[in-house]
Amino acid sequence: MDNKPNRPALRRRDGTGHLDRQYAEELRALGRETAAPRDDDAAFLEAAASGEELSQQLGASFVKTATSGEDCAEDVANEVSIAESGGPFVESSGSREFAHGTDESNPEDAEREPFPKT
Repeated sequence: MDNKPNRPALRRRDGTGHLDRQYAEELRALGRETAAPRDDDAAFLEAAASGEELSQQLGASFVKTATSGEDCAEDVANEVSIAESGGPFVESSGSREFAHGTDESNPEDAEREPFPKT
């Protein structure tokens, strides 16, 4: 003979396997009670872009893959970046960059020094 008292079976899931609503609420309440307080409860990043090129590239790859349904990591890796072509600089000739003639700080009748003085 079995001397165990008859207890009703615990009902934690319904027929489809989902958690029982009351049991799920009890678990959530228990989680809120035992959770450690956190100062960094921010759900999202503060900025949409990163200063690090690899992070930017991986993020772009993820977004393209997630929105298109295709693996775009190789496409993003093969794109030509600004850094590969010398950075965000415009090449121009010296005649365009350097001034011609003299100005007030460098008059024509000034005496030439043999070495620059500071």
